[in-house]
Amino acid sequence: MNMEIKRKIYQKLLQWKSEVQGKKALLIEGARRVGKSTIVQRFAENEYKSYIMIDFNKASKNVKDNFDNLNQLDIFFQNLSLEYNVRLYARETLIIFDEIQRFPKARESVKYLVADGRYDYIETGALISIRENAEEITIPSEERKIKMYPLDFEEFAAAQGEEIMLEHIRGCYQRKEPLEQKNHAKVMRIFREYMLVGGMPQSVVAYLENGRDFYASDVEKRDILELYRDDIKKVSKRYRSKVSALFENIPAYLSTHEKKVVLSKIDTNAVFSQYDDPLFWLDDSMICNVCYKCNDPNVGFALNKNDSAVKCYMGDTGLLVSLAFSENEIASQQLYRLIMNGRLSLNEGMLYENVIAQMIAAKGRKLYFYTRYSEEKHRNDMEIDFLLSNESKTNFKIYPIEVKSSKNYSATSLGSFRSIYLKRISQAYIIHPKSYMEERDVVKLPPYMFFCLFQE
Repeated sequence: MNMEIKRKIYQKLLQWKSEVQGKKALLIEGARRVGKSTIVQRFAENEYKSYIMIDFNKASKNVKDNFDNLNQLDIFFQNLSLEYNVRLYARETLIIFDEIQRFPKARESVKYLVADGRYDYIETGALISIRENAEEITIPSEERKIKMYPLDFEEFAAAQGEEIMLEHIRGCYQRKEPLEQKNHAKVMRIFREYMLVGGMPQSVVAYLENGRDFYASDVEKRDILELYRDDIKKVSKRYRSKVSALFENIPAYLSTHEKKVVLSKIDTNAVFSQYDDPLFWLDDSMICNVCYKCNDPNVGFALNKNDSAVKCYMGDTGLLVSLAFSENEIASQQLYRLIMNGRLSLNEGMLYENVIAQMIAAKGRKLYFYTRYSEEKHRNDMEIDFLLSNESKTNFKIYPIEVKSSKNYSATSLGSFRSIYLKRISQAYIIHPKSYMEERDVVKLPPYMFFCLFQE
């Protein structure tokens, strides 16, 4: 990857370095191919006098055996220095344990290495494998954890040199005014590009380095999906087939009106209690973002989580496009052109909702939705796509969010929801393809402005 993409997580790495000053290691968790190794290596090159990167996918037997020398740390460090031909400097060297899930013993060693205090340590790994391989070891308390996500919309737009436009969007949001029509059209175009390309760094680089070529990015995304399938093959035998079935069915679920996981599509006798582990695996691996129904939005969402009403979004919307459509479908149906022109209603709705789920999850928020079933109508008469809260224990407030992909829509559900839960609602939002507007106490945001919500 020649092109360098600026990532916000870099600031968190700087913060960790200055705050802990060697007293804690840093564990960066994230899905495969989200850019963990790249950002850590860049950080090491810029901020330290020297560094060693131990990739446990290909570390030699010597390196692994060296972890038996932890009671003789001088020898342990000497062996590392000789093996990697890197000179170590006290308080000025970073040692990186890359793909730590492949060698849990290294993670356990962090306790002793941090206590020794000579060097700094960063670990990277794909989450779920870390957990599955951590049963035999003592998890070090000398560890700070941060999660890394695909590029968000701001990072994607910045990679195209649109920092000034992003500032303008923030300013318009603060002043509660829409972008000028010409700029609105321009940024909506970038947002649609973001939905199609997604935020996996290799996909973004392939797209931009090949003159905005969607097909070049698709090749990279299909490689990543194959990696995910390989990871799923390594899942515990008990529920491997269930994880695989859920993963492959995500586009089918999301292209229905309700977008919920319907187990009968996989197995006629399936019950949700059998799918707790598979759903947890997909959520925890950060391959997917799982969204649960909240039965009673009056109080904390987690307390009223309904485990048998679930939506499962892809962790990256660009990957969803490549999972949902074969290469032939994309070419023959001219999907890219239709979506870029805003003409693919059903699938565009699926992508819009997925990208908003992705944006919420990347802010470290759990995903919840709300529906109400009407006995009279024999169907749901109220559906709210997402619920956010101010996370307060004493003055709990909610922010219902509806996502609309077309310019013509009704907001009946939101109106009904507001009439029932008015005292709890701080602000209601509709995300739509039109410009910023406020109508009847509802803020209507274009999707490119959604990130501003979290900066208040």
